[in-house]
Amino acid sequence: MSTQDKDQENPLDGLRQRIDQLDASIMQLISERASVAQKVAEVKQAASGEAVFYRPEREAQVLRSIMSKNSGPLDDEEMARLFREIMSACLALEQPVRVAYLGPEGTFTQQAALKHFGHSAVSVPMSAIDEVFREVEAGAVNYGVVPVENSSEGVVNHTLDTFVNSSLQICGEVVLRIHHHLLCGENTRKDKITRVYSHAQSLAQCRKWLDAHLPMVEKVAVSSNAEAARRVRGEWNAAAIAGDMAAELYDLEVVAEKIEDEPDNSTRFLIIGNEQVSVSGEDKTSVVVSMRNKPGSLHRLLAPFHCYDIDLTRIETRPARSGNWNYVFFVDFTGHKDDPKVQYVLREVEGLAAELKILGSYPKGVL
Repeated sequence: MSTQDKDQENPLDGLRQRIDQLDASIMQLISERASVAQKVAEVKQAASGEAVFYRPEREAQVLRSIMSKNSGPLDDEEMARLFREIMSACLALEQPVRVAYLGPEGTFTQQAALKHFGHSAVSVPMSAIDEVFREVEAGAVNYGVVPVENSSEGVVNHTLDTFVNSSLQICGEVVLRIHHHLLCGENTRKDKITRVYSHAQSLAQCRKWLDAHLPMVEKVAVSSNAEAARRVRGEWNAAAIAGDMAAELYDLEVVAEKIEDEPDNSTRFLIIGNEQVSVSGEDKTSVVVSMRNKPGSLHRLLAPFHCYDIDLTRIETRPARSGNWNYVFFVDFTGHKDDPKVQYVLREVEGLAAELKILGSYPKGVL
């Protein structure tokens, strides 16, 4: 080997050695962090036999701090995602978090659960939204994840309606960018597709693409995108609309990528649990309000929020079960229920409403 070749290799060898040194340092620091996490668990256990190991507000604060201190070249969200997985693994040493989600395996809801809790969490699929609620209420799992609204298709009414009679609290939120792909199994020829399976909302979110590229195929709505992927794995002349996780899980070929009509298509999911969440510093509160059936009731409901300059982030109207032409309002706004200004507003709203129910105060979604 010539001297020139050695000179060209030396810089690369030096960089590789530096990476090896950094990897060893990172591994040592992660192990130290895990040891401290175990000591935290011991302190909590000694203080209370019913210790709560997962604290949504604390994790949100840590992730926000990491994002604010990040100097690159990795972007803030990528750095926070890496720490999310470290925190998930450390938490699993204390007590693995069990999370129910709207299944089956491979749905966007499972993807949202893993994004929020990390891959060390134990995710448990449920066949319906109300079953997710029941599992959490029964204590069979620690938390549940349910979809609540899509940027293109609007709210998931079943989720909102289930909250009305549930004692569970909203403990967090996660927003997931939704990318739909056209998938098919090994038995299907791409030029012979006669039907497409997917959830009804996904079919609606890809309507323009389907009309342009597969105008004559039969569109079949099923219970979930993952169920659609499972079906087409063994069928002939069939395709599914689903995401990356379902494609990988059921070993399907991606025929066309990102076929959603809206490029910024996203879905918001709620984390539900039994405990109330303390102040994190950047919080939201969700309430459901039943107003007396009088003219101007919506105006009276909104007036206190305007008076105290509290930002409303969402308001939805649903028919009440108590009678015809009665409605309940689901309201999301910035702030925590323990904030003095929010307490003033809630007292005024309670005086105006037939019923006020606080669904929870929780950290704004970080990732």
